[in-house]
Amino acid sequence: MPSPAPLVPLRYVDVGARGPEDVVADVQGRVLTGVEDGRILRLDGLADPTATRVETLAETGGRPLGLELLPDNAVLVCDAERGLLRADLADGAVRVLADSVAGEPLRFCSNAVALPDGSVCFTVSSHRYPLEHWIGEVVEQTGTGHLLRLEPGSDRPEVLLDSLQFANGLTVSRDGSFLVVAETSACRLTRYWLTGPRAGRHEPLVEHLPGMPDNIWRGGPDSPIWVALAGPRVPALDLLQRAPDPVRRAAARTAVHAPFRPPAAAGVLAVDDDGDVVHHLTHHRTGFRMITSVCEVGDLLILGSVWERGVAVCEAPAPK
Repeated sequence: MPSPAPLVPLRYVDVGARGPEDVVADVQGRVLTGVEDGRILRLDGLADPTATRVETLAETGGRPLGLELLPDNAVLVCDAERGLLRADLADGAVRVLADSVAGEPLRFCSNAVALPDGSVCFTVSSHRYPLEHWIGEVVEQTGTGHLLRLEPGSDRPEVLLDSLQFANGLTVSRDGSFLVVAETSACRLTRYWLTGPRAGRHEPLVEHLPGMPDNIWRGGPDSPIWVALAGPRVPALDLLQRAPDPVRRAAARTAVHAPFRPPAAAGVLAVDDDGDVVHHLTHHRTGFRMITSVCEVGDLLILGSVWERGVAVCEAPAPK
C-alpha cells in the first residue's frame, strides 16, 4: 500500500437534503445521487461554484442508495426499502425490477451494475440488519451479504455469491470477465469471475484495506476503480470481530442504540484490475464525514456521504 497523498478539498455543495449516499457521473459531467427523502437528484455545474444547479429527476418512495446509469436515459436504483428499481430520467417513472429473493423481501439493496447481456448484478448488504442499523452488521459480521444476478425479463434474482461481509459497492472489470465487490466490514475487495475457466469462483482482489470500503465507481474501461472509504480501521473493532458469536451479537445490540458520530477523517483509493493501488488519498480533521462514494469528473473528485447534506468537491490526482 503506497503512502497516502493529501485529499485536497475545494468546496462543499449543499444539495438540500441529507445523505447523498452514492454519486455517479454521466457522460456530460453531471452527477446523480439519491438522498434520504427518496429523491434522485442531478447536480450540474459542480466545476463552477456560482453555477451549480440541483434538479430532481425522480422519487422512489423509499431510500435510494447505489445508482447505475443506463444508456437509454434511465438509472438503476438500489433502494434500501423497495429493492432493485429502474427510474426513467425523462419522465421520472419508477418501476420495481425485483423486490424479493428466495421468497424473502429484498432489503438493504446496496449497489448495482448492468452487464452487456442485459442482466443486472447487485448487492444486498445484510439480511439481518436494515440500513438504519447498519452499524450492527459491521459489529456482528453476520456474513449475510449477497451478490445477486437478475436476468433480462425476470423478477427473480439468482444468488451468485453469499456469506459476504456487508456486501456493498460493485463494478465490472475492464474486459468484463469479473466483478469487484466491496465487503465493508471485512475491509477487502473481492473478485467474482463471470467468464473463463474460473467462472462462478471468487477470491480476494485487495485485502487489508486501510479503511472500510463503501461504494466503488469506474468511469470507463480505461479508468481505475475508485473506492470510497467510509471510515478508518478501528483496532478495537478488528479485535471484536474475532470474538465468539454471542459476544459480537451482544455488542451489536448495544451499538445500534448508541449515539454515533463518524470520525473526522476522509479517504479514497483507486485500484486497477490487478488489485494494485494507484492512488491513496486522505484528509484528516475534515468537516466532511463518512465518505460513502466517489466519482471523477474531469480534474475533480466528487464525494458523497450518507451522513452529510451535500457533496464535497476535491482535486483529482494526476493520472499515473
